Amino acid sequence: MSGVLDEIGLVHREVGTLRAGEEEAGTVLLRRSFDAALAEVWDAVTTPERITRWFLPVTGEFRVGGKYQLEGNAGGEILECVAPERLRVSWLFGPDPGFSEVEVRLAPDGEGRTVFELEHLAVVPEEFRSQYGPGAVGIGWDLALLGLGWHLEGGGLDQDPAEWQSSPEAKAFVARSGEEWGRAFAASGADPETVTATTVATIAFYTGE
Repeated sequence: MSGVLDEIGLVHREVGTLRAGEEEAGTVLLRRSFDAALAEVWDAVTTPERITRWFLPVTGEFRVGGKYQLEGNAGGEILECVAPERLRVSWLFGPDPGFSEVEVRLAPDGEGRTVFELEHLAVVPEEFRSQYGPGAVGIGWDLALLGLGWHLEGGGLDQDPAEWQSSPEAKAFVARSGEEWGRAFAASGADPETVTATTVATIAFYTGE
């Protein structure tokens, strides 16, 4: 289990806000280095067949202006694609999703290594934000980066992903991730009581406990 939990410490996390037109968007940012060349990481995050192997099955028109859909998850439009540096998409889920965008940025990090940065901007209803905080989306992205790291190393889960998600290992990972997002939320200036309440609620939501 320690190997999976060690992955948590490889990620830098930030929480903030930005203006999105007339509204305020919450932001979560994740940054980590992968022991893989820039071209390899870019291929892993932009090739549909490879995205299916570490994240979710995806369909669509894979060009700027094209639509995409992740199975059972978000869909949207490919807004910008500057190979091998930047990919920006709208990230829409549910019948009335509002503004939500994800941008992935890559940069070389010495010989054969790549800095991966993901920023998710979204206008979130106040009742949801006050109940769960940024960890609601942050934990999901931590899980995605865990899968990407395994994929780039040439490995992966040795069991069905659905089974793993209910395992003690997965629940420990989620709990640690939620705690780290609580720290990032506190560092953004959030009220301590709000940080504690949202962290507990989000971890409970993901673990079912």
